[in-house]
Amino acid sequence: MLDPIAEMLTRVRNAQSAGHKDVVFSASKLKLAISNILVKEGFVASVSKEKNESFEIVKIVLKYYKVSNTQKLPAIKGLKRVSKEGQRIYVKNKDIRSVKNNFGISIISTPQGVMTGFDARKLGLGGEVICEVW
Repeated sequence: MLDPIAEMLTRVRNAQSAGHKDVVFSASKLKLAISNILVKEGFVASVSKEKNESFEIVKIVLKYYKVSNTQKLPAIKGLKRVSKEGQRIYVKNKDIRSVKNNFGISIISTPQGVMTGFDARKLGLGGEVICEVW
């Protein structure tokens, strides 16, 4: 496990495509901040931090849209890790671009904390682009 954020995003992506109700992974401040942004933007239903036997975990309850009685569509269509361990991607506030023509969000780590690209642009902050969600 070299990149814990990429592992978290992959777990969420795989759980949604498999139709699972929730997904669990080890806790950290950054993972919890990303998860809270996903709740705030309406991509997942809820997030909770729980204490396991010896360590803390984050539990995300996934969100689906009901199409018919037998079919449901995941709220997250795609997740993409932008800034990787081998190549960090930093942007200035004027260079923050929209994701999928404003149907998605970018999550950016700024000096004032982790926030969406829209909020960072509004506050005039740049930072490291962590991921894009649509």
